Amino acid sequence: MTKLSVNINKIATLRNARGGNNPNVVQVAKDAERFGAEGITVHPRPDERHIRYQDVLDLAEVVTTEFNIEGYPDKRYMELVKLVKPAQATLVPDPPDALTSNTGWDTITHQSMLQDIVAELKESGCRVSIFINPESKYFEPAKETGTDRVELYTEPYAVLFPKDREKAVQPYVEVANIARELGLGLNAGHDLDLNNLAFLKHKIPFLDEVSIGHALICDALYYGLENTIQMYRRRLEI
Repeated sequence: MTKLSVNINKIATLRNARGGNNPNVVQVAKDAERFGAEGITVHPRPDERHIRYQDVLDLAEVVTTEFNIEGYPDKRYMELVKLVKPAQATLVPDPPDALTSNTGWDTITHQSMLQDIVAELKESGCRVSIFINPESKYFEPAKETGTDRVELYTEPYAVLFPKDREKAVQPYVEVANIARELGLGLNAGHDLDLNNLAFLKHKIPFLDEVSIGHALICDALYYGLENTIQMYRRRLEI
């Protein structure tokens, strides 16, 4: 079974736009779990424009499924993860001013650095995942870092999917098989939605987890959060 982790960054964006605590990100996380989410993902950024560092501490007290903290492994991120000890820490190569994650790690250039960071996080008891592009050259170096999993950066798949789904998914199937042969767990995320998710799961049935935020929250405006989470869950059961 592929788990659905709901990224609640956009809930925090909505809250921050008005001030106060509505919507309440902690309550939304609890409700998302009650509605069927099998994980909660957050990505705190240095400017705290959506998820705040205090949110992470508050969520750690209530999340009962898998808590996944994404981020660039700077000092503050590392201290936060080691304090919270989430189920999973996902390393992304975002610069501080990035609007959203838009590429994976160059695990060749940064292998030594990532190896040290992965070891440090695993000492805290976290499973570690590295955000990675669907290019075969990055997978053996990723394995050498000691990471438990890799997360496939799926925006290129989502962009090409409406025009040619087979061409869009081909590089992902290829690297997914490489990851499996190397013994790496496999996550996926970025721009996955109700239209393209089932096909990706069909082609890569051994996906461990998908992390979905923006599209899921947008869909929830029309379908409601409970129904939307169930709709995404059903896409993963095909």
